[in-house]
Amino acid sequence: MPLPPAPPGGSDGNRPPQCRRRSRGGVRSYEQALGTNDVETLNSLFRADPRTIRYGGGENLYGHHAIARFRAARSPLGLARSLSRTVITAYGRDAAVASTLFHRAASPGKVGRQMQTWIRFADGWRIVAAHVSMIDAEPSAEPAGSSR
Repeated sequence: MPLPPAPPGGSDGNRPPQCRRRSRGGVRSYEQALGTNDVETLNSLFRADPRTIRYGGGENLYGHHAIARFRAARSPLGLARSLSRTVITAYGRDAAVASTLFHRAASPGKVGRQMQTWIRFADGWRIVAAHVSMIDAEPSAEPAGSSR
């Protein structure tokens, strides 16, 4: 799934190219795994650490084990989504924050917000903190071609 380009004036030009490429690869892997409910891949993208955090729409998850239990119990229905306004900002070569809006056909009039903090470890890029929420969409937040 291709990611939307960074918005004009975004921080794309300020990132080390290697960090940008690798962190975008992690975001792509996450989106593909989420859309297909590939729980094993989703779990592998979060740092296996009790300090890893995921705040969701209806849950606060502390530690990799809690996140993995949530994924195992989650329904695989209705996970498909489209992204917009994705911005990945790198902080040096080993840290990046991925921020995006998402839209689900099952949630008309709503826009989802997701932020992930990615850190590069010896075994690769991993999410160490994530936040997911949904709010009422403003007309400008709807994806192109959608109708209200």
